[in-house]
Amino acid sequence: MKDLNKYWLQIAKDQLLGRTITEVRYMSQEEMEGMGWSHRPVIMVLDDGNAIYASADDEGNDGGSLFTSNEDNPVLPVLRNLR
Repeated sequence: MKDLNKYWLQIAKDQLLGRTITEVRYMSQEEMEGMGWSHRPVIMVLDDGNAIYASADDEGNDGGSLFTSNEDNPVLPVLRNLR
């Protein structure tokens, strides 16, 4: 059996290491609806066009909050559906 930690860590490194965040925004209402979600998470767009955002779980059932180590702003919350 593969070492899942090593496997997924390598995928994460391949996608994220050395990249630059070029845009930060909240998911649009239209994007959220297209995902079938009721919450809009923060999206970070990288220099290769890859978009990174949090989901409530591994199945992608809804948008998720981002937690940080910043003492003043430890959570970047999701925004609720406004419609």
